[in-house]
Amino acid sequence: MGEAEKFHYIYSCDLDINVQLKIGSLEGKREQKSYKAVLEDPMLKFSGLYQETCSDLYVTCQVFAEGKPLALPVRTSYKAFSTRWNWNEWLKLPVKYPDLPRNAQVALTIWDVYGPGKAVPVGGTTVSLFGKYGMFRQGMHDLKVWPNVEADGSEPTKTPGRTSSTLSEDQMSRLAKLTKAHRQGHMVKVDWLDRLTFREIEMINESEKRSSNFMYLMVEFRCVKCDDKEYGIVYYEKDGDESSPILTSFEIVKVPDPQMSMENLVESKHHKLARSLRSGPSDHDLKPNAATRDQLNIIVSYPPTKQLTYEEQDLVWKFRYYLTNQEKALTKFLKCVNWDLPQEAKQALELLGKWKPMDVEDSLELLSSHYTNPTVRRYAVARLRQADDEDLLMYLLQLVQALKYENFDDIKNGLEPTKKDSQGSVSESVSNSGINSTEIDSSQIINSPLPPVSSPPPASKTKDSSDGENLEQDLCTFLISRACKNSTLANYLYWYVIVECEDQDTQQRDPKTHEMYLNVMRRFSQALLKGDKSVRVMRSLLAAQQTFVDRLVHLMKAVQRESGNRKKKSALMPAQLFFKTEDGGKYPVIFKHGDDLRQDQLILQIISLMDKLLRKENLDLKLTPYKVLATSTKHGFMQFIQSVPVAEVLDTEGSIQNFFRKYAPSENGPNGISAEVMDTYVKSCAGYCVITYILGVGDRHLDNLLLTKTGKLFHIDFGYILGRDPKPLPPPMKLNKEMVEGMGGTQSEQYQEFRKQCYTAFLHLRRYSNLILNLFSLMVDANIPDIALEPDKTVKKVQDKFRLDLSDEEAVHYMQSLIDESVHALFAAVVEQIHKFAQVSAPKAVQFISASLHTTLESSESHAFLLLMMSFLLFSLSSFLPFYQPADANMLHILFILKYAT
Repeated sequence: MGEAEKFHYIYSCDLDINVQLKIGSLEGKREQKSYKAVLEDPMLKFSGLYQETCSDLYVTCQVFAEGKPLALPVRTSYKAFSTRWNWNEWLKLPVKYPDLPRNAQVALTIWDVYGPGKAVPVGGTTVSLFGKYGMFRQGMHDLKVWPNVEADGSEPTKTPGRTSSTLSEDQMSRLAKLTKAHRQGHMVKVDWLDRLTFREIEMINESEKRSSNFMYLMVEFRCVKCDDKEYGIVYYEKDGDESSPILTSFEIVKVPDPQMSMENLVESKHHKLARSLRSGPSDHDLKPNAATRDQLNIIVSYPPTKQLTYEEQDLVWKFRYYLTNQEKALTKFLKCVNWDLPQEAKQALELLGKWKPMDVEDSLELLSSHYTNPTVRRYAVARLRQADDEDLLMYLLQLVQALKYENFDDIKNGLEPTKKDSQGSVSESVSNSGINSTEIDSSQIINSPLPPVSSPPPASKTKDSSDGENLEQDLCTFLISRACKNSTLANYLYWYVIVECEDQDTQQRDPKTHEMYLNVMRRFSQALLKGDKSVRVMRSLLAAQQTFVDRLVHLMKAVQRESGNRKKKSALMPAQLFFKTEDGGKYPVIFKHGDDLRQDQLILQIISLMDKLLRKENLDLKLTPYKVLATSTKHGFMQFIQSVPVAEVLDTEGSIQNFFRKYAPSENGPNGISAEVMDTYVKSCAGYCVITYILGVGDRHLDNLLLTKTGKLFHIDFGYILGRDPKPLPPPMKLNKEMVEGMGGTQSEQYQEFRKQCYTAFLHLRRYSNLILNLFSLMVDANIPDIALEPDKTVKKVQDKFRLDLSDEEAVHYMQSLIDESVHALFAAVVEQIHKFAQVSAPKAVQFISASLHTTLESSESHAFLLLMMSFLLFSLSSFLPFYQPADANMLHILFILKYAT
């Protein structure tokens, strides 16, 4: 191999010197701005564009990689130009060859003076430092300058210096490649011919540059020579060819943080200074300005679940004296108090007595687990004393749950010591010595021996049987005191506590909580025992109820093995019973054994409360909040309302309007139906649509929607709440085509009235959202199935349904969209057909589904969408029908596609 054919090179990692770049000349003509631009910006007249000679330009150079700068930019020194721009200056870049990555590029920007301390870019160009084969560039290069922009160092760059977008640039690029090949020795060197050729190449390049609309910057990269031999710089990284280990799975590395969960000393000091006793007198007369007052009003209007920021807490504390006249602000103030600081807690408790008394429903928030201070909780109890028995009964279920957040020792200390009655028998054993409280049958506490009814009551009053004038009562004492004065409260309190005592899951239950409820039941029994004649009769009635339920449970266990005429349609075979009332009437109920009714009990309690709140706003939506009482975690009673499932109405009468015309005809009414019945139907539909949406009631189908002859529609079976639903893609509310047709269709006057009632009900219930949220916050530890799944998200789920972030007008529009979405929900209609199909017998299944699919398809505007839905549902039939096999689903799926796909 000849000397000319040898290639000498050096690795970039071995060349430990700074990169150098020579800035040559700038060729081309700068285009002057128009007179319009000069008029808009007069400073242009004094820039380099309008100088008679060449303006004093300078060039900046900076190295980039992956769009990020690798070093600070460098610039050319000052030089005065006369006829052409030629710097002819070597720049030493602040980066060395070993530090250059493979994709390094240099960005060159040409600047012109624009004004005092200002400069504008004349143009910019970017060129990579390594070629496509990893060779560092050498020699001279003409770079295309992009006018009026800075050089772009990103990848890909927007200002490439080496392009071939025109014929002239192609010619210059071709000549540059030939020159490079000659320099590298790939051509035979002839001196006289080389001189002529290079002179001609230079003339061609000059001509091409003049004919182009762009400017060109000539730069030169330094060549490496050793012993008169040129060496090429090849990119190379030491150990770069070694394979790096690839992790097949992620590993979490735990790094100990010694400051985690430790006190922030700066925040603590700021908190103590802001809450200092010295600021008390100055804060007493402090009044907020208009902006601060608006901010305080926003904070006061926050829902109970909203966590206040440190800034908001400091603001509330600062204007605490001003807020004492706002009863709604008390809970927000108590959230700002650090109860671990004695001085701060003392100030808060002193201010608590001066605060404007809060509403009874707002005091429920103070009984939640977030408030542990006993004085605050007893203040809430004092506010509850202002509630009448009817209101207290509405909150009683949650108040029994709030006992879990009370001081268990205070409840236990309220027990009386063991005493003997006049007959010498032990009347009530409360001693825990030698007794395992977890094995005590709570139902036997109320059934302990009773003194003769005719005997006079004890002279001394117990703590529980006092008249309740003591404002320092704890919650347990208050509930027992009020229950002893009202038989209805006593009845519900007894069964609510009984259910909490009878916790079947011994592995998950808290022994202390279980013992606490046993002590509550003991105290309740003692209070009834120490009361007057009427109170002791009340105790006897509770004992009789317990005995009746126990016998009924034993009877149901035997009857469940057989079928009876009075059995209702259910997997658990509930029994219908009739109680005789004092006036000789009958009170029908349903007794369910093997079913946990606590969730239904909660939902019906909330529906009853909402009905009362709406009536308070003069809005009677004809709701039917039937009674539910769980007597255990496995059985309970439900009030029976004479009614017919909507599915049965459609099967027998064909439509809801035919049903009304049969039982409530009227010649003058709408569609031949009594106006009163139609109004009841419209209002009840609106009420339950809004309420079931807020509570997230799922599994809605026409079998758990009941209809009375007077027009009342109501829901039953609340096994799925808070957004849970066994069916896919449920609509926001149960409002299908048959229900709307019962009103007369979407164009009828009754349907428009239905929409208005929905809007009004939703707005009213939004105003009572704090009360409803407080009630749910007290139920998070109640072990109710759908709440126990995600107790920390329970209140948030209900709050999201209220859309408290919207104004009243926006809330109306939101409700409009929900109604429209529910009415036009095709998927819900198909699921309803599948549910109806699941209720029929196996021999009629194929015939029924064929008719159902045909009917649904004919009423649908989108065959393709319905085909997609049915393809999914046909493969899901095994979850509805125990006798249905996947092979049958495949066959029906194929038949459906062959018949309807076209």
